[in-house]
Amino acid sequence: MNAKPAAAGRPGADRTGRAAAPGGELSVPATVVPGLPPAATFAELDLPAALLTTMTGLSVREPFPIQAATLPNALAGRDVLGRARTGSGKTLAFGLALLARTAGRRAESKRPPALVLVPTRELAQQVTDALEPYARVLGLRLATVVGGLSIGKQAAALKAGAEVVVATPGRLADLVSRRDCLLNHVRITVLDEADRMCDLGFLPQVMEILDQTPADGQRMLFSATLDRNVDQLVRLHLHDPVFASVDRLEGSVTTMEHHVLHVHPADKYATATEIAARDGRVLMFLDTKLGVDRFARHLRDSGVRAAALHSGKSQPQRTHTLAQFREGAVTVLVATDVAARGIHVDDLDLVVNVDPPADPKDYLHRGGRTARAGESGRVVTLVTPGQRRDVNRMMADAGVRATVTQVRSGEEALTRITGARRPPAGDGGGRTKSAGAPFQGMGTRTGRPPKESRRAAEARKLAEARRAAQARKAR
Repeated sequence: MNAKPAAAGRPGADRTGRAAAPGGELSVPATVVPGLPPAATFAELDLPAALLTTMTGLSVREPFPIQAATLPNALAGRDVLGRARTGSGKTLAFGLALLARTAGRRAESKRPPALVLVPTRELAQQVTDALEPYARVLGLRLATVVGGLSIGKQAAALKAGAEVVVATPGRLADLVSRRDCLLNHVRITVLDEADRMCDLGFLPQVMEILDQTPADGQRMLFSATLDRNVDQLVRLHLHDPVFASVDRLEGSVTTMEHHVLHVHPADKYATATEIAARDGRVLMFLDTKLGVDRFARHLRDSGVRAAALHSGKSQPQRTHTLAQFREGAVTVLVATDVAARGIHVDDLDLVVNVDPPADPKDYLHRGGRTARAGESGRVVTLVTPGQRRDVNRMMADAGVRATVTQVRSGEEALTRITGARRPPAGDGGGRTKSAGAPFQGMGTRTGRPPKESRRAAEARKLAEARRAAQARKAR
C-alpha cells in the first residue's frame, strides 16, 4: 500500500494530532505546522500571467474565503484539507493551484499528472467547464471520465494524453482495471465533495485509486462535512494537511433565506405547481424518479416549461436537460438528489424541497444550488403535518433557522415568499386542473399513500362488488 505512514501522535488522534469529536465530525484545530497566511488578492500569488489575464476576462477579481485560505498553501505544494459548503468557490480553490503546478508538463500516453475525483457526472462536467478556459491558455489538456458515456472514447482521450483528468471513481476504476489509465505519474490528486463520495459507497474505490498514485504526491481534499469516513481518507492519505474551514453557512447567512411552508397534504402539489409557475428559474426536489417524472409531466400539462432530471436518464439526456435549464428554454428543473451536487446555474434564486430531505447534508447540498458565490437565494421546504417533527430535527442538525409559515395555494403569503402565481393552464380558482391526479400512487417517505381520488374509489368499490358477486355464484 502506498499510503503515507502515520506520524506519531497521542492515542486516539490522527497523524496531525487532531482528535475526532464524539459526534463523528472531526474537531480540527490549527495544524501542527502552520500554513501560509491567506491571500488578500490573486495578484500576490505566484500564478502564471496567462491565468491572471484569463481570470480578469472572466470577472474573477477577488478570492473568496476558501480560495484565500487554501491557494497559498496549495501553490506551495502542501496537502490541503478544506471544509466548505457547496457554492463557496472551492473549484477554483483547488483548480488554480492544480493548473498552475501542472503547467509546463506534458502527459505521457495514459499517464495523467493531475487527477480530480468527484462523486457525480454532473459535478465532473461542472468542474471541467470551470477549469477549461484556464487549462486552454496554459496548453493543458482535460479529459472527463464518467459513467454513462462511451468508455472507448474516454480511453482514446487518455491514450492521446491528458494532463488533467476529472473523473468519477467508478468509471476511473474501470479504466484503470483495463490498463487504459495508469496512475503512477499522478503528482496532484484532488478529492472534491469527499463526504458525498463516501455517502455513495465510493470509499473503497477511492482508497484503491489513491493507493495507486505516488505516496509523495500532493493531495487536496474538500468536503462540506468531516465525518468518520472522510476522517479515514485524511488519516491515510494526507500528510500534515493545512486545514481551512469555511462554515457551511458562512457567507450565506445574509444572502440565503430558509423557509418552511406548512401545507395540507391534499394541497401540496397545487401549492408546488403555483410556485413552479413563478417568473424565473426554480429547482424542485422530489424523492423518487417516478415522482419527478410525474410532476414534471404535470407541470408541462399546466403550461409550465419543466424538465425532469434523475439517475434513470442517460448521460446525454441529462446534459441536454441541464443545457436547456441554463439557457432558459426550461424554467423549472424537477430532480432527485442527483441534482444536489454538481449543478451551477446563474440567476437560480429559488430551490424548493417538494419532498423534504431526511439528511441534513442533503438539505445543505440541495440549498447550495442557490446563493452561490455570494449571490442571494431562497430555499423553501413544503412540510405536511406528519413530517413536521422529522423536518424540525433535520433543520436543527443542519444548523438552519427557517421562517415557518402556514400557506395554501392561491394565498398572498405563498406569492410573497416564493413569487407563486396561477399557472397558464390553471382553472381560475387558484388551483391547477386535476392538481392531484398525476400523483396517485406516488406515496411518501412515511409510507402513507396519497388520498384516493373519487373516481379511483368508485372503481375500487365496483371491482370489489363484482368479486363478491362472483364469489356468491361460486358457492
